[in-house]
Amino acid sequence: MTESTITAKGQTTVPVDIRQSIGGTPGTRLVWHVLTDGRLFVRVKNKTAADVKGMVKLPKGKRFSIDEMRP
Repeated sequence: MTESTITAKGQTTVPVDIRQSIGGTPGTRLVWHVLTDGRLFVRVKNKTAADVKGMVKLPKGKRFSIDEMRP
């Protein structure tokens, strides 16, 4: 089991084995969630809007109105 300590400033260091397994580098964002049973869940926020921009391409010449996109 890996552990770290919270400093007086409320900071902690992510242990090296955890950083390596998530590909964590300086600037990697972590999202913290406290679950209702008191457990802590931390996930890596590894995609930004800029990262996913342009991933889905429409067929050439095909455009949809907002009304056409609604179910």
